[in-house]
Amino acid sequence: MKLFFRLLPWLVLAIAAYFFISKKFSINTSVESKHQLLVEKIEAIGKLELVRYQISDVLEHKNKTDFLPEASVLLIVKAEAVGCIDLTKITREDIEIEADTVVVNLPQPELCYVKIDHKNSRVYDTKMAFFREANLVDEAYKAAERQVSVEVKKSDILVQTKTNAVNVLKPIIEGLGYQNVRFTFD
Repeated sequence: MKLFFRLLPWLVLAIAAYFFISKKFSINTSVESKHQLLVEKIEAIGKLELVRYQISDVLEHKNKTDFLPEASVLLIVKAEAVGCIDLTKITREDIEIEADTVVVNLPQPELCYVKIDHKNSRVYDTKMAFFREANLVDEAYKAAERQVSVEVKKSDILVQTKTNAVNVLKPIIEGLGYQNVRFTFD
């Protein structure tokens, strides 16, 4: 017991020294980012987005090489495609007004963009990818975006865009006091 009381102050001192040293010399990491934002271009956009398709795709992408085993990745891809009409293409000659009738010649609808929603897309599984995984996943996402674009162009998105253009623009023009409103498409 006498030995215990002799060692107790040294033990307390050692513990205090440990906490002091660990606190004083601990490794603190901090992250610092400095940004210098520069607006390179300002562009006027007159595209009226009229329809948005939300698409899901399950994609198995394989990479075959002669000397490595076949690598594959399985993705669950979420994407969106938007149909729009470019209102900047409308000129004064495209609008005919006669008494209470207006005929507006609108430009053909177009596919504004197709983009992958990376936030909601998931890599479900990878096999034999090892050090090639990042490249394989990147290739798979690009293939998914190309395939979604092809499939959307085959769909009725442009027909739906025309229908929505009439449904959105007709009440606006009728609100200006015109009774008969018609739309044509170039």
